[in-house]
Amino acid sequence: MTHPDPIRDPRKAAMEDTVVYVVDDEADIRALLVDTLGTYRFRAEGFATGRDVLSALNLREPSVIVLDLGLPDMDGMELINRIRAKTAVPIIVLSARSHASDRIMGLEIGADDYVVKPFDPREIVARVRSLLRRTAPAPSEKAGESSKARFAGWTYEPRSHRLVAPDGEETFLPTGEAQLLEALLNAPKRVLSRDFLLDHGGRDDALDRAIDVRISRIRKKLSGESKSPLIRTVYGSGYMLTADVDWS
Repeated sequence: MTHPDPIRDPRKAAMEDTVVYVVDDEADIRALLVDTLGTYRFRAEGFATGRDVLSALNLREPSVIVLDLGLPDMDGMELINRIRAKTAVPIIVLSARSHASDRIMGLEIGADDYVVKPFDPREIVARVRSLLRRTAPAPSEKAGESSKARFAGWTYEPRSHRLVAPDGEETFLPTGEAQLLEALLNAPKRVLSRDFLLDHGGRDDALDRAIDVRISRIRKKLSGESKSPLIRTVYGSGYMLTADVDWS
């Protein structure tokens, strides 16, 4: 007599299908993170160099990358820039530097989160889960509906976080920047308070300046040839997108 297979918990199944790349040249740390993530049913793969993870990205895109900045073969900023040229995959930076300025640097180079060494590996699991919740597609996107925002010659695709310049050059925004830009695009020519934007992608309990850093990065990306900023700071009130937006 045969027995039916047990019902698979969809939440566990989702985690088992979630791939996390761990990039750290210290074998002990890499193995610890891969094993811990595996214990929580994530599919974790470890890499010792920047070149190794870039090669892996050409074959498969993970759901999250956990990345040590101190790699032997490549500067951390260069590696994140090269990843961002390919994908908007969320990146958690690992660093031994704990000063606030170092955390700001992590955001400035396009990371989505910043964890200081030494750390509890379960904290990394919690951070991965948090990023996955933030990047989960909206119900309309799950149903296959897609949309683009066009403004001042730019095109932005929320589903992929892809930003295309008027000259066709493209980049992929980190999660925090993407959520802030979407908030501005959904309310063009309206002043959005700092608190409102903090609740739409800029909130960082460990770094109050996260909102300013991310807005600054978006503004630089949108500067192009324009002499007037597309995102204006309204002192004492917040930020405003100055262009008309067409969603289609």
